[in-house]
Amino acid sequence: MLNYKFLKSILSTLLICVSVSYVQAADYKDGDLHKNDYGWLQLNLMQSVNAKLPYDIKNDTYLETEFGARYGILDLYGYVDIFDIFDRKQDDRHDGDNFFAKISPRISLDGLFQSDFSFGPVKELYIANVNNIGDRELFEQYLGIGADIDMPWFGLVGMNLYARYVRENYNEPNEGKWDGYMFSTSWSTPVYQFTNTSTLNYQGYFDYQFGANKLTNNPLYSNNAIEWYNGFYWHTDHMAIGYGLKYFRNMALVKNNSGAGKTSGFGHYFSVSYKF
Repeated sequence: MLNYKFLKSILSTLLICVSVSYVQAADYKDGDLHKNDYGWLQLNLMQSVNAKLPYDIKNDTYLETEFGARYGILDLYGYVDIFDIFDRKQDDRHDGDNFFAKISPRISLDGLFQSDFSFGPVKELYIANVNNIGDRELFEQYLGIGADIDMPWFGLVGMNLYARYVRENYNEPNEGKWDGYMFSTSWSTPVYQFTNTSTLNYQGYFDYQFGANKLTNNPLYSNNAIEWYNGFYWHTDHMAIGYGLKYFRNMALVKNNSGAGKTSGFGHYFSVSYKF
């Protein structure tokens, strides 16, 4: 079982790996808070195959609206998934939950104080937040600290450490309580440049939840979980096609084979995207 020593080993390894710096720090001492502004939006048509979600929700065709932006001190990422987009009876989400949204704003401490808090490979510091919202009584909020870290080959990688507040959880007794923590990291790096300016990117994320002990007296739940996504995407200016291999461990903190189906193992994701 994963524990705090596992998390400590991850952090130690990452600090060793980022000993060389390549990316310029986010320095806002000049008062120009908008010099790093950007924005993007894309629609992803997704197909999950053999995913390890609770209650055997394995295969689903869904539409994802994904977005990101930087405006002044606000750094934003998020997506909204509309499940069973073609209303097919064969879809495992048919007549089930309709949507899931993840909204992740971060506030730059460098920008907030118009300073440069960078040190070594750490290029910018944040107050970090995540909101996970389902349409049937699911609402989790995470609050913590974040950083952009320059890692060799990967480039700039976002890392965050949060405490988890359970606002709604299908009427479970941990509602309205702080319950557990999460370490998360995400990346997107080009691995091959084609002659027509299109690129092949390796992109993904790693989320490790731990210390969620409010429900461990219920044999259905685990106090730790992992989601590790590894995707390869071909990008043009307005299109992207990709495949992702995702590793699950106790998905959504539901213990594997505990009565809610198989929540550990590998799943596959295929996507076609239009980028605005």
